[in-house]
Amino acid sequence: MFNGKCVGVANATAAGWGNVGGGVTQFLMPLIYKGMVEATSGRIFAAWRWAYLIPGLLHTFTGVAVMFLGQDLPDGNYKMLHTSGQLEKKSAGKTQYLGLSNYRVWCMVATYGVAFGVELTMNNIVAGYLYDQFELDIITAGVLASCYGLMNLFARSIGGIVSDYTSIKFGMRGRLWTLWCFQTVEGILCVFMALSKDSLGITILFMVFFSICVQASEGASYGIVPFLTRRALGVAAGYIGAGGNLGSTILMAAFFTSPDIQTHEGILYMGFTIVGVSMIVICIHFPMWGSMFFPGDPNVSEEDYYIKREFTEEEVKEGLAVSVQKFCDNSHQERAPQHRPPVKGEVSL
Repeated sequence: MFNGKCVGVANATAAGWGNVGGGVTQFLMPLIYKGMVEATSGRIFAAWRWAYLIPGLLHTFTGVAVMFLGQDLPDGNYKMLHTSGQLEKKSAGKTQYLGLSNYRVWCMVATYGVAFGVELTMNNIVAGYLYDQFELDIITAGVLASCYGLMNLFARSIGGIVSDYTSIKFGMRGRLWTLWCFQTVEGILCVFMALSKDSLGITILFMVFFSICVQASEGASYGIVPFLTRRALGVAAGYIGAGGNLGSTILMAAFFTSPDIQTHEGILYMGFTIVGVSMIVICIHFPMWGSMFFPGDPNVSEEDYYIKREFTEEEVKEGLAVSVQKFCDNSHQERAPQHRPPVKGEVSL
């Protein structure tokens, strides 16, 4: 949907503003709950149930609005595009195979598990942690906890902006280094937040910077995702996004459910896990663009990776790879600067 020079910041900003809801929820739901407690004359077991009606109704309204007001793609809805021949009718089995057989997808599933997965985990625990560790009231804890999610207003875009900038300077290798750096610093700041358990002010300070790096890592991740595969991009993006939810499930189960692990200890262990899992970025290698430590092969083209690898000769002759060819032409900028062809014009992805 977006030009290669801005795909990182476009994806990051759209998703980041969506994730701002995690921060809004932290301070809004305690207020709604408090209002429901007063409305039910102190019956807390009824109050929390009434409080859940508010987000439930908002979800329903938003879902109906998307159904009737949304459009499938920038060029139109799927039915029209399929009928006109502008969009390939893909085989579900083939696209699943292409996505699942690409090891780079699984590397990103793992790394996104300690990016978005960490954000979800912190949204689950941070208000309760501040409430218990520093004996705050529930409203104050919720307001301070909201600072974590509210960093999405700008921080995820930072990851996309830096990813796009380093791509211009260094190609895909710049994007990979950007992701690794943000995510490693994220883990280090998570450790420092855990070690600051005796000071509310320092805890909040590290929490904010930790959150900025979490969101920036997510933005940097989706500066890479569109280049993993073209024919199975939906499959790849879906699995990587789900990797965030899976990562949160694993982190919660490993560090925040056992009575033998205090919350600040769980945060500490989570920080070490982030640093370790982030090393997987080193393994991501594109034959034509390279990886963090190894350059790509200038004799391998984008067409070799995206077309010859994912389409048969018959499918190419049928014109099914035309849109992918446009993507290949636009992706030459991901090469090292010395291997880029002269710029002929920009094509939307």
